Amino acid sequence: MSLDSMTESVDKAVSGFFEPIAGWLGDVVFYSVPVAGTELPLIVAWLVVAGLVFSTWFGLVQIRKFRLAVDVVRGKYDEKGSAGEVNHFQALTAAVSGTVGLGNIAGVAVAVSIGGPGATFWMILCGLLGMATKFVEVTLGVKYREVHPDGTVSGGPMHYLPKGLADRFGKNGKSLGKVLAVLASFMILFFGLFGGNLFQVNQSYAQLVSVAGGENGALGSSAGALFFGILIAALVGIVLLGGIRSIANVTSRLVPAMAGIYIAACLVVILVNVTAVPDAVVTIVEGAFNPEGVAGGVLGALIIGFKRAAFSNEAGLGSAPIAHSAVKTKHPASEGLVALLEPFIDTVIICTMTALTIVIANPASWAEARAGESIGGVTITSDAFGTVLPWFPYILTIAVLLFAISTVLTWGYYCLKAWTHLFGRSKASEITFKVLYTLFAVAGSLLTLQTLIDMADAVLFMLAVINIIGLYLLAPIVKRELNSFMEFVRARKAGETDDADDDQEPVKTTV
Repeated sequence: MSLDSMTESVDKAVSGFFEPIAGWLGDVVFYSVPVAGTELPLIVAWLVVAGLVFSTWFGLVQIRKFRLAVDVVRGKYDEKGSAGEVNHFQALTAAVSGTVGLGNIAGVAVAVSIGGPGATFWMILCGLLGMATKFVEVTLGVKYREVHPDGTVSGGPMHYLPKGLADRFGKNGKSLGKVLAVLASFMILFFGLFGGNLFQVNQSYAQLVSVAGGENGALGSSAGALFFGILIAALVGIVLLGGIRSIANVTSRLVPAMAGIYIAACLVVILVNVTAVPDAVVTIVEGAFNPEGVAGGVLGALIIGFKRAAFSNEAGLGSAPIAHSAVKTKHPASEGLVALLEPFIDTVIICTMTALTIVIANPASWAEARAGESIGGVTITSDAFGTVLPWFPYILTIAVLLFAISTVLTWGYYCLKAWTHLFGRSKASEITFKVLYTLFAVAGSLLTLQTLIDMADAVLFMLAVINIIGLYLLAPIVKRELNSFMEFVRARKAGETDDADDDQEPVKTTV
């Protein structure tokens, strides 16, 4: 049996078994209600409402403390002797690498095709609201992290849900939190293996094949797919062995590089068509409030924009706090402020740059997609760049590869923390996971397993329901942490404290 027929058989067998489960789960998690001629997924409403509530609760912290967040990333408020493994900038880039990906390239194109240019406006608004949610969940992630005797750190919803609920509600809260922690760990692990690993490798391989001669090219064969999978797996395995420090060192270089390449390409298209920029901005704003040809009118454009942003920046899903928890700090809210920059980078900057490039370039494929023809999102984005940069598919391939590798690395770290929470932190347990994860990377170039990927998406967004309930219940703790950090900032500015500041209780160390 050839490798092609073997992988096809596996795909069919897996899809046949899991398709009914994935279909049922997707119907439940992404249940939609008809609103003014369009469909509103309740999970999107859940995420957006959380952003609105936390923005109000914390007095638009994403705007008032934006400059302070930048100062923290720059190291202005670093403290010597802080527990943790990475600095603020490395924690930020590690987390951003898990959210910035193909959704920023292909997903945005789909959004402005279905929702029209006006979807961009609502996408930006949702990104701004998500900044407040990220602030809350990451502050809790650092507050309730565990620093192990070897200096490594574990954090995320599997830690702050049981500990935080125990702090607020005692024994009953602790019991509930333990159950939620197990569920959260399972959901993160399942999504990471299929959505954060296999899917990323699969799509990056597909893009590479498309610019290397297609199926008849050097990489189009089964042997080429296997070679690519093994190469990615080897890179991922080597970096994973080094832990979060190694991952952060790689992502702190990859993220600026991939974002820089992509934004530079966007700017080239925009500058070449600079005279069209004012009209494009007017089109986006007018389309947000007076869209043409969009199902559901204004509400349709709003829902599509919100959906794209919510799925892109992962605010409220509980994944980012795992990476941020490794930061070196004595003040949890300091990293919460750093984290609010994530949706700004992912959605407000990168997603908006993609949308603006498409609207300005106005490629023929975009018009065809808006007319109802089925055209892939990445094709529209590539065509938009191709109007100015005919060789852009090659640059896009580099960007896609960087996006994919950084996402696989970050989700590998997320999954490792979920795995060790479920199965223990022994060396054997960690090695077992790393071998399993690298094997999934190899499979990514050979298999699609689309049904399991769809199922993984539903599982991850189930986590948002659990996580955000916890965020609401623990928000008063976050407010206390923010006040504590602001007191430290005022003291640092007044020269009343130094790097040896120890006004915070030390993070609990566990075996």
